[in-house]
Amino acid sequence: MENYIDGFVLPVPRIHLDEYKGVAEKVAEIWKEYGAIQYVECVGEDLKLEGTRSFVEVVDMKQSEVIVFGWVIFPSKEIRDSANKKVLTDSRMKELVAPLTDPKRIIFNAERMVYGGFQPLVHLNTPYV
Repeated sequence: MENYIDGFVLPVPRIHLDEYKGVAEKVAEIWKEYGAIQYVECVGEDLKLEGTRSFVEVVDMKQSEVIVFGWVIFPSKEIRDSANKKVLTDSRMKELVAPLTDPKRIIFNAERMVYGGFQPLVHLNTPYV
């Protein structure tokens, strides 16, 4: 059975990027405990291509924000589905995410996040480094 990939794009306030990164590193370890084989998050740099709709538009990025693009690879959709259920109820996740969703200074706003689960179409089998 082929891998299964969750992908996401979200805006993060530039001034809170280091805090977000620290949380994301811990979150990645939790995902891996539940079956993820790779967890990657990247900060957008070159986000516009003439004639296309950009991530900037999709998430309504503000001047004070950056775009984070990430993906999590699982061995199968079944393992991904199981991991998603477990992560949602993991008390460590609630503790980690709480400061990011504080209404006084929202760092992570799920309403502006774009997310989806994907089945691989083309894979050159080269490692990401």
